[in-house]
Amino acid sequence: MSSQLAVEQLNVYLGNQHIIKNMSFALKEGEIACLLGPSGCGKTTMLRTIAGFQTPTSGSIHIAGREMCGSGNEAKPEERHIGMVFQDLALFPHMTVRKNIGFGMRKASKKQVRQRVDELLELVAMTDYADSYPHELSGGQQQRVALIRAMAPRPPVLLLDEPFSSQDTERRVQLAHEVREILKRDGVTAILVTHDQYEAFAIADHIGVINEGRLCQWDNAYDLYHTPADRFVADFIGEGVFVCGNTLENNQIQTELGIIQGELSEQYEAGTQIVLLVRPDDIIHDDKSKTKATVIAKDFRGAGHLYTLRMPGSTRLLCLAPSHHNHNIGEQFGVRLNLDHLVIFNDEAAV
Repeated sequence: MSSQLAVEQLNVYLGNQHIIKNMSFALKEGEIACLLGPSGCGKTTMLRTIAGFQTPTSGSIHIAGREMCGSGNEAKPEERHIGMVFQDLALFPHMTVRKNIGFGMRKASKKQVRQRVDELLELVAMTDYADSYPHELSGGQQQRVALIRAMAPRPPVLLLDEPFSSQDTERRVQLAHEVREILKRDGVTAILVTHDQYEAFAIADHIGVINEGRLCQWDNAYDLYHTPADRFVADFIGEGVFVCGNTLENNQIQTELGIIQGELSEQYEAGTQIVLLVRPDDIIHDDKSKTKATVIAKDFRGAGHLYTLRMPGSTRLLCLAPSHHNHNIGEQFGVRLNLDHLVIFNDEAAV
């Protein structure tokens, strides 16, 4: 299947600042992607460039097989027929839900508009609100109307610029699941921009982690967590700490947690200083363990506590333990390792 959206070697400068650096990725029809990264990393600029609001310095963008930029011919935003959902939703307050949704279908007949609007209202379970006005809807309902209004003309690509940013964390994830289901049912190709990894996990088939304008890794959520490409991705995705160690013979690593045996991603000479990524689920609370750590912080999460621990030699660990294992700050805490795989980086690599 050919790509519905293809970005190749894209570079964007704003003044003297190199905002997007050699970025490449592709999406097939019906796939959902997320550009994920901290504020100021370039993800919104990438979205604006796809939409045609920002001109790239070099590289190309193809949408549904058609070149939008790259050979000196820059397609205008209106020529790209891209759907967009903004943070503020931008619903027309003087129009009913039905008229808001049908607003972008100017080239369609009245019959086609009505059929498409009815289809979308049914898709999001809002048929009874067709004649309501935006101020009469809840925030979640307004979100759905903004989404299906952008979907109504069947754009080749739908762009969502942090559409859930006004919601709390739990609500953002819930909305992301709902939006994914709607997009998948209608076969929409979409890109979401967010700084919230859990939102990205809930909605995307592919996640692009961006740092300082570079695409560090384009992958699914599972592989981003378990096999991060570099220390930035390892630090940004999920929770974890970096434990210092030295390599020994036969794929062994000496750490303050003991000697760790495992398959290394590359060969290291004995005595090489490395750092090992250790996630909270790699550390098991075990009162019988001879290896003890001190509780220095705890975060109650309902079903469990996330403990921050300090080993005698100052190594810091995170451990997710069941909530009935309730330990106070300053207490000794038995731990053992449960590393199924090793994620290792050179010690000199910067986070």
